[in-house]
Amino acid sequence: MKTYVIIGATGHTGKPITLGLLEKGNNVRIIARNTAKTSELTDKGAVLFQGDISDAGLLKRAFEGADALYTLVAIDPQAVDFYATQVKQVTAVAEALKTSTIKHVVSLSSVGAHLPTGAGVVQGLQKMEEIFNGIPGIDILYLRAGYFLENGLGMAGMVKMLGLLGTPVRGDLKIPMVATKDIAAVALKHLLALDFTGKSHEYILGARDYTYEEITSLYGEVIGKPGMKYIQFPYNDAKQAFMMMGMGESFSDRMIEFTKAMNEGHVMAAHKRTAENTTPTTAEEFALVFRDVYENS
Repeated sequence: MKTYVIIGATGHTGKPITLGLLEKGNNVRIIARNTAKTSELTDKGAVLFQGDISDAGLLKRAFEGADALYTLVAIDPQAVDFYATQVKQVTAVAEALKTSTIKHVVSLSSVGAHLPTGAGVVQGLQKMEEIFNGIPGIDILYLRAGYFLENGLGMAGMVKMLGLLGTPVRGDLKIPMVATKDIAAVALKHLLALDFTGKSHEYILGARDYTYEEITSLYGEVIGKPGMKYIQFPYNDAKQAFMMMGMGESFSDRMIEFTKAMNEGHVMAAHKRTAENTTPTTAEEFALVFRDVYENS
């Protein structure tokens, strides 16, 4: 039995990882600022450390005596400086790790994390890998995941209002799209086995690459709108739309920068799809999840 610390334990990847570790009889500590969603985990035995993941003192207490960590960079779309907020989190985790007993870390990263500049919302993950790589004596595995299929659920309201789906991404751009439950399954496997050494990365790319035109067609079919159109929004219009939805200007600018890097082919340039980094859940299956969100929006 080992002791694990999970950052982001109530999220799409952290929750199934936490439950999976608990089911195997491990000790699990979770870090959360908002405790509204933690009761399911604490009821099953997880120990809560309440506070902000940018608090190195809190992290040091949570890491004391632990064996392994699952970590990620939490998204704050209202941050005045989105990148600085990412780096603040990463720096706190790194500081706590340097004096901890933890020897294995699985860290959620992203496609595009290989880019030294121009990566937008992913730049903080590139910096995370850089900072963590400077910590001696700890084996770290970065899971560079594709585009979350869950991200598309936020467009259900747009489809209901406008009868179309649109983003600033090129409609014909092939994107590796992955369900977060598949990311969690890969992370859990590695956390249980602790089968990685040194500083390394592994891509998680979903069942296959999809274009937004394909996604629009799939989702249109399941919601009874066959032939639904996809529109590529101009960057400036997309930025204004992000801000109208309540996202801060810094986050919106970073989203546009990342989209430009995608459209220009930089984000997907560093990986190659293999049987090992291909995961089972398809967008065809996920379309049913979109339908449920659409019908209840």
